[in-house]
Amino acid sequence: MTIFEQRESNIRAYSRVYPVTFKSAKNARQTDENGKVYIDFFAGAGVLNFGHNNANMIAAMIDYMQNDGVLHSLDMQTTAKAEFMQTFEEVILKPRNMPHKIQFMGPTGTNAVEAAMKLARRATGRQEILAFSKGFHGMTLGALAATANAYFRNAAGVPLNHVRHEAFGCSTPCAGCNQGCGLENIDHIRARYKDPSSGLEAPAAILLETIQAEGGVNVASKQWLQGIAALAKELGALLIVDEIQVGCGRTGSYFSFDDMGISPDIVCMAKGIGGVGTPMAMNLVHPDIDKLWSPGEHTGTFRGQNLSFVAGKVALDYFRHGDLMENVKKKHDVVEQHLMPLLHADKSLQLRGKGLIFGLDMGDGERAAAVVSECFNKGLIIAACGTGGRVLKIIPPLTIPVSDLIEGLDTLISAINSVMEEAA
Repeated sequence: MTIFEQRESNIRAYSRVYPVTFKSAKNARQTDENGKVYIDFFAGAGVLNFGHNNANMIAAMIDYMQNDGVLHSLDMQTTAKAEFMQTFEEVILKPRNMPHKIQFMGPTGTNAVEAAMKLARRATGRQEILAFSKGFHGMTLGALAATANAYFRNAAGVPLNHVRHEAFGCSTPCAGCNQGCGLENIDHIRARYKDPSSGLEAPAAILLETIQAEGGVNVASKQWLQGIAALAKELGALLIVDEIQVGCGRTGSYFSFDDMGISPDIVCMAKGIGGVGTPMAMNLVHPDIDKLWSPGEHTGTFRGQNLSFVAGKVALDYFRHGDLMENVKKKHDVVEQHLMPLLHADKSLQLRGKGLIFGLDMGDGERAAAVVSECFNKGLIIAACGTGGRVLKIIPPLTIPVSDLIEGLDTLISAINSVMEEAA
């Protein structure tokens, strides 16, 4: 037995899907201790947008440590934190005319969601949060109440209260849906909130992902998002956008909502903002709401992640010009061109996505799991998501070379064909 089997908790999950010990990694490839190389279509569930061991980020971190830079600082001021914030303001916030304050709570996405929900309740004096079916927002109890997946919710051990769920976008996930899909559901929600005999009280916030990554790569339309934003304003509720997995350039622009015509009150961020894989989480909070916090009222031991500030500042350099985002859009086309023939051959399959996040819906969890296993055997790391694990999630580093992307897609297609042939 390995040390992992002997001593690591039974809770471990990914190590069961990928049962090898990895030793090294670079950009979009990982190598196990026996020297086998794998192309990575998982990228730390969206953490490694800029690849494993990004050379510029590693160099900046080494230089910072060799010069005795402060590593842990709670929320004290450091040069690393100042430089990150100044760069974020210059590159991201000012060009978008976003007045938002930056709140660090760390170290992970669920902490960002918890802080956002707490502040929304403070701002409105209300308790309930409106979230959506198939959404994923974290595993701590407050965020877990907003997460829809029954498997995750069942581990709570206590009631998960003060959040209710409505259908996300179209009632059934689809590719190429009519842009008006789901708007009638917004009308239905509005009518119930407006009816004084419905028994519903107005929510403190509406919490959503523009693309439900863990939920099956379900992509909301611009019209639906604008309808939800209008509903939040009408109800006097905050609009919270969870950017944790689909932000930081994943969709072909820094924020997934950049081209959606909405203005969130709070934006939850984590995963990719640390740049190189070190943990960091933060919320962008409209100043009218942020001023409701009292100093030290919401804390976190690791909200001063200085190595993440150092690497994250380097990551922001990718957004000083449009090259990376243009490449993401080109790679989007490469993925579509390679996978669309599968859909023509088998009408039960469905492809959804934007930028460099795709969900290939296999229609069946067992079939998707078989493909994940076959891919791994062939040297490709890919994960399943969605209801029953039926969707293959394609989320490689944004910096993946086109040659690696094509090789990985060819491996994926080969694995799907093998599984389909066995099942026939």
